[in-house]
Amino acid sequence: MSSIFSKIVAGDIPAYKVAENESYLAFLDVFPIKKGHVLVIPKNEEDYIFDLDQANYTGLMLFSKKVAEAIKKSIPCKKVSMQIIGLEVPHAHVHLIPINTMNDCDFSNEKLKLSKEEFEEIANKIAANFQ
Repeated sequence: MSSIFSKIVAGDIPAYKVAENESYLAFLDVFPIKKGHVLVIPKNEEDYIFDLDQANYTGLMLFSKKVAEAIKKSIPCKKVSMQIIGLEVPHAHVHLIPINTMNDCDFSNEKLKLSKEEFEEIANKIAANFQ
């Protein structure tokens, strides 16, 4: 069974994409804890991040670094936090969250409710800074 992320990769479910290449995809979390909260995934579905082969794992980390740099240029923050939890969707993924305090990356925080226009503005800003 395909994960929701595989359906996004296939184009069956829309997403606010911020960066993409032949192997990886980055898009806004639709239940963000901070503005600019991005998910980065390998395009091939693997449930557990540490089951990725070395090349795919390294590629995911390098792609995530480039996305984090674009987030930092786009969203006012001290740093971009990287979280790997992996229980909520059976597809390896990295959370990149702009932070100013440790509390900013606490997943028990209330999720933001952003409009379609806010999501689009954030995604466009990050995409424009992705190199």
